[in-house]
Amino acid sequence: MIIGIDVGISTTKIVGLDANKCIVSPIRIKANDPVTSLYGAFGKYLHDNKIALEDVEQVMLTGVGAGYIEGNIYGRPTAVVDEFLSNGLGAMFLVNLERMIVVSMGTGTSLVQCDGGKIERTGSFALGGGTLSGLARVMLKTSDISQVLELASKGDLKNIDLQIGDISAHPVPGLPMDITASLFGNAKPDAKPEDIALGIIWMVLQTIGSATILSSLGSGIKDYVMIGNLSLLPQCKTLFPIMEGIYGVRFHIPEYSEFSTALGAALSFYDK
Repeated sequence: MIIGIDVGISTTKIVGLDANKCIVSPIRIKANDPVTSLYGAFGKYLHDNKIALEDVEQVMLTGVGAGYIEGNIYGRPTAVVDEFLSNGLGAMFLVNLERMIVVSMGTGTSLVQCDGGKIERTGSFALGGGTLSGLARVMLKTSDISQVLELASKGDLKNIDLQIGDISAHPVPGLPMDITASLFGNAKPDAKPEDIALGIIWMVLQTIGSATILSSLGSGIKDYVMIGNLSLLPQCKTLFPIMEGIYGVRFHIPEYSEFSTALGAALSFYDK
């Protein structure tokens, strides 16, 4: 068994690969302290899957919290892998694409371009799950994502965002009337929490999607693989198809998308 662990700011994620490179029961645990959460998550993973410690051939660490870990984990051989390399390796394993941009939507967002066998970080920006949580704390007095999602499920974007139809009597070429002209441009002082929750989620996801499309201009790449916790938001299934229709691109959210970086760390053992 090869174990890949992504030690992030908010969560620790673990993926195991068996001898056939099959994914074994990935898990994630909230991380307040990266060292404590890593050891706790690793012990839980072994226990839940009835894996003996001596059956772990190698532990591969990645993520911003990996720098806090020194030495071997529970005495098993341990190495640290570059996070952006892990993003690319994991995504290439999950989707059958030769050329793509991997969009890691974590606390912030990073972009990795995969072109054949080449994996290269192309940029990052300080907007992601941390932005969503922070705005929810300020505007909704909660950072509990389940509460935010519950509110958003009852929200109406027309009460938050300014749409093309609000500012133009006629359709703009290539842009439907219900497309956003200005995020939060139609928000009122007495906006409902439900509308605000949906507006925050939509703003974060739409900005990530737009930035990704702009980052690929000139590359000829039109396939984007979305990974990280935000890829699980239900609004992804609504927003990204709309952007695909407008810009002629494709957003892919593979199975195990939230574990892609941990998976890539494990795969790097084979990749050397």
